[in-house]
Amino acid sequence: MAGKFEVFLDAQAQYRFRLTTPDGTELAVSGVYPDKASAVAAIETVRECAGMGLITDLCPSASSVPAPAAVVQGAALPVPAASACDTRRVPVDGFRKHAAVRRATPQLTGAA
Repeated sequence: MAGKFEVFLDAQAQYRFRLTTPDGTELAVSGVYPDKASAVAAIETVRECAGMGLITDLCPSASSVPAPAAVVQGAALPVPAASACDTRRVPVDGFRKHAAVRRATPQLTGAA
């Protein structure tokens, strides 16, 4: 079953959208959009690109958790440490376009 996109007004009366699972679990919340049409257009872009999106690991290499030396029957599993991943947020205008969209967009050069 597919997830669901929901366009909504946040507490500051700004347009956003969220992606939820069929059981209602919130997976992602967008940035702020100036109007509902912009939020809907962003949903269309996410739908087009999400299935082909690559995963990029931005975590420092030291943040990987080593495998345990041995597993003891009945022993409690260790609780993973907090992630040291980069938590910077990228503004909506800073998202990169999918390669097919970049190729289809005419590139302007300074030459006349």
